[in-house]
Amino acid sequence: MNFYKADPKKILIFSLAYAPFVGGAELAVKEITNRLADFEFDLITLRFNKNWPKFERIGKVNVYRIGGGKLLFPLFAFCKARRVHKKNNYGLIWSIMANRAGFAALFFKTFFPRVKFLLTLQEGDALDYPEKRMGALNFFLKPFFRKIFTKADRIQAISNYLADWAKNMGAKENNVEIVPNGVSIQGLPLDNPRVVLGYGKIIITTSRLVRKNGIDILIKAISKLKLQATNYKLQAFILGAGPEEKNLKDLAKELKVDDAVKFFGHVEPEKIPEYLSKADIFVRASRTEGLGSSFLEAMAAGLPTIGTRTGGIVDFIKDPEDVGADAATGVFAKTEDPEDLAYKIKMLFINEELAGAISRNGKWLVEKNYSWDNIAQRMREIFDKLWH
Repeated sequence: MNFYKADPKKILIFSLAYAPFVGGAELAVKEITNRLADFEFDLITLRFNKNWPKFERIGKVNVYRIGGGKLLFPLFAFCKARRVHKKNNYGLIWSIMANRAGFAALFFKTFFPRVKFLLTLQEGDALDYPEKRMGALNFFLKPFFRKIFTKADRIQAISNYLADWAKNMGAKENNVEIVPNGVSIQGLPLDNPRVVLGYGKIIITTSRLVRKNGIDILIKAISKLKLQATNYKLQAFILGAGPEEKNLKDLAKELKVDDAVKFFGHVEPEKIPEYLSKADIFVRASRTEGLGSSFLEAMAAGLPTIGTRTGGIVDFIKDPEDVGADAATGVFAKTEDPEDLAYKIKMLFINEELAGAISRNGKWLVEKNYSWDNIAQRMREIFDKLWH
């Protein structure tokens, strides 16, 4: 009789992208794996650049990069996984998002049903995005896409928003657990020192320059604020790069606020706290948001934040109109409404008492619930539950 001997401490990760690409999902994998030294992690990802090595060790993770492009990633990643599984007898496979990595994990689970399957949902786009990407093939692929959710032994969602999506896709409620992304508390200016640079009031946003993050709404709000009589100079610091950069710069010129809106391009994560320490308010007028880690980083730095009631943002921003000023952790602006956003920005500039309360409450919330040490421990508990 053949007995399957899996090693619960060996975990194989499927992730369409990984370092040197560093988004929220990739950062989460890095921070969590670095804190779980008693586990062994291998990761299969796409080799986007032929100059990148096919194999290297990054932190605590052995990274295998494969070719074939995005379209064939599920098949090629599965084939690679079969080969390395023969050697390592993984106890758990872990898919980072229900994208092509999820399909690769589903193929693996189909052929190796005794291996536990953990699905992490980090999606930040609108939830109909996968169906739009599938196009005419949606009719044929949607049943298989749903199986990514129904075949997973456990689903970790980074927000209530994504947890609800998992349940709507057929996942059992008791198989879904909410564990958000964390924030690197160490190194952030937690005492909120403000550096006077002669700019007056500084608004900051850190995000990829894509439509979903609503940078165009912020620029329009700046235009409205500039038309109002104010006794301070206003600046907006925009950190990040992306396909919308030219359009956003053109919009700033068109609205005659290019002198007030400064684009910094891509900024390395470790340098972001320096910019946060110089700002007065963090703003992102998101159209969709899986969680909103940039908000959490700003809150940890003591910045009052303004967001929208979308996606995972509602998990941590509590508006004074809902909970009172003493318990507020941020302010909500209406979506797609530059005028309301301008009003909320001006409100926080004028009401220093409210801004101070939001700053203190937000920082305390992040310190209590969103440290990476805390998140890594909760992920360890999920790994252990899958084996008991």
